[in-house]
Amino acid sequence: MSEVRIAAEPRTEFGKGAARRARRAGKVPAVLYGHGTDPRHITLPGHDLMLALKTPNVLLRLDGVEGADNLVLPKAVQRDAIKGFLEHVDLLVVKKGEKVTVEIAVTLVGEIAPGGVLNQELVQVEVETEATHIPDGVEFSIEGMETGAHVTAADLKLPNGVELISDPETLVLTVAAERTDEELEAETTSDTEAPAEPEAVEGGEEKAEAAAE
Repeated sequence: MSEVRIAAEPRTEFGKGAARRARRAGKVPAVLYGHGTDPRHITLPGHDLMLALKTPNVLLRLDGVEGADNLVLPKAVQRDAIKGFLEHVDLLVVKKGEKVTVEIAVTLVGEIAPGGVLNQELVQVEVETEATHIPDGVEFSIEGMETGAHVTAADLKLPNGVELISDPETLVLTVAAERTDEELEAETTSDTEAPAEPEAVEGGEEKAEAAAE
């Protein structure tokens, strides 16, 4: 579980104008909440935060925050839709021994048997885990899996102390039969066929003329 120290500064100005000024100064507005306390508004250094967030479910140790509530988990990250820079982040205060709900990556290892096509339906799974021991992800071996096989969330072997929150019946992956050259050719031919001309409706011209009169 990764933990990154990052400097935080109290935020006293609010509103869109203040947020834009903070971003121009290379800082990201953030809200700190949790444990029944009132939300606290801070700013974080944009570059350092961007690097930290490259690690999923990273824990941040905030320097400059009063009191002991300085270990946080990013819960909602807003980015500019076009340029991708960080606009705002919500931070949840966590403590050692506390349970949190997060999403972790599902990584497939190995190779399926020849003649099959792998379809991964689920790339992340929601789990409950201890806040300071969030796993990087969960691996599942697909070695030798044959056509017709399927895996659900319940089949994933989670680390000790980690509980599945996602629906156990959710499909993680399926192995379908490889399509033959004839099937692919038939599909290509069907896609390239010109649509049929619409049939003329008998008397349609006369009806249109009558309506216009």
